[in-house]
Amino acid sequence: MAGLFEILDQIKARPGMYLGNPSVENLFMFLVGYKTARRELGIEPTEEELKFYGDFQPWLQEKFNIRTNNSWAALIQFHSVNQKEAFDRFFHLLDEFHQVNQPENYNSPIPNESEKLKIS
Repeated sequence: MAGLFEILDQIKARPGMYLGNPSVENLFMFLVGYKTARRELGIEPTEEELKFYGDFQPWLQEKFNIRTNNSWAALIQFHSVNQKEAFDRFFHLLDEFHQVNQPENYNSPIPNESEKLKIS
């Protein structure tokens, strides 16, 4: 079974094959099923996967300056015009999350969306 980030690369390249429509909500539900299937098969997540599962949601809340119990998919959808934009934005945010979470960046502050707009 492919790892989380390998399957995400495949989904990004061919969303229709995995999700039907490029939708962040469909992606979220796919990943919930994927995580459950791996757990049922006894496949342990990698450290990078654990970091995503545990830290992506809180990181997004900090980035968007929001406190909520909604899923990361709902947060991204709320800040997007439509499902396709939200789907594409997820992958952009995932790349940013990986960059911020490199060991040398652990003490760097997370810019929120309003600060990011001031810089651009």
